[in-house]
Amino acid sequence: MREHDDNGGLVNPCHFYKYPIEQIAVLCYNHEMETGINWNTLDGPKLQDALQQYCTAQGISDIHVSPEKGNVRLEVRLHGVLVEISRIDHKTYDDFARQIKFVSKLKLNVTNIPQDGQYTFTAKADATGKGLKIVNVRVATIPSRFGETYTLRLLDPERGIAPLEQLGFPKDIEAKLKDIVAMPNGLFLITGPTGSGKTTTLYALLNTIVGRQRHIITLENPVEYELAGVVQSQIDPDHDYTFASGLRSVLRHDPNVILVGEIRDYETAQTAIDASLTGHMVLSTLHTNSAVEAIPRLLSMGVSPYTFAPAIRAVLAQRLVRTLTPACAAKDAKCDPADNASYGGRMSLPELLMISPEIKKLILQNETADVISTQAKKEGFKTMGDWGKELIEARKTTLLEVERVTM
Repeated sequence: MREHDDNGGLVNPCHFYKYPIEQIAVLCYNHEMETGINWNTLDGPKLQDALQQYCTAQGISDIHVSPEKGNVRLEVRLHGVLVEISRIDHKTYDDFARQIKFVSKLKLNVTNIPQDGQYTFTAKADATGKGLKIVNVRVATIPSRFGETYTLRLLDPERGIAPLEQLGFPKDIEAKLKDIVAMPNGLFLITGPTGSGKTTTLYALLNTIVGRQRHIITLENPVEYELAGVVQSQIDPDHDYTFASGLRSVLRHDPNVILVGEIRDYETAQTAIDASLTGHMVLSTLHTNSAVEAIPRLLSMGVSPYTFAPAIRAVLAQRLVRTLTPACAAKDAKCDPADNASYGGRMSLPELLMISPEIKKLILQNETADVISTQAKKEGFKTMGDWGKELIEARKTTLLEVERVTM
């Protein structure tokens, strides 16, 4: 599908907006990123160290190493977008794989089954080189046709634990979120796909109430970041320590606030609802495309609308959109919205559904998402698309970026 210019050269498809958004997303976000590093000349330990330091400095969240027949793809996820940074040969890959298995305590001689491990490394705390920080790396392998595929997730505490004010929520939603988490009881849900910032938002909310005479307990899988002043417990399904059984145990520890990492089934959902009705504030996540869809999703799990309606306080749906660099956000800037270099960070693109008395009635009537959405809009509810338009008008992001995360 690649086109040629008048001189016979390949045309960058990102500069042509006649393609559908789905094709632009594939064509425009996969060009090799220039790093200034010859990755293929490094041995295992040096490649590991160079990748770690480079990725931490750039704010990269994941490293992907995927062997193919002729070489091995080295890709990173920057601001939520997967970008190739190099191709390395199999000899370099084998050396790197041995090094990663060694530091993450994986079995060196096992290549035919998935393995999971972790390790930590020290990185510079800022660009000046002053101060150090500990970054945790979660390693996952799966066997593939031409060798093991590796994914390294970098859990940088400076990026994973941020003040609520730095997440980019509109001031109106930010104020409402602070009010919600300060409530004495009820159920608050955050929805969105993997990588949409749900955990970061939950941690930021908990940090607003730490130290305010409230006993806070979390159930997570896994515990990604350490939170001072919070009791964090990691579930272990292999030993029957699930979100549902863990939640029942937590209730015997006199908590004020409970964070349940994810609601996946009826038992966890109904136990969370019951807990919120007995004097506890329960925060959790759910995988739905919008805030409104969380309501029929829980009802379809089989929870009682007569307990769910009085329990639910609000539902936040969110995505993360890349933000324009200061140069590209300038009024007369001519930056390419499909160029990774046009963006310098990310911010939340939210929609917050506050549960009003009228919406509670609709829940009791087991109404559809469309009916609930119509009522919510009458009450001033704004969708992610509505907030996205405001971000575009304020030159904080682009239409292409909003469509990328909401389509």
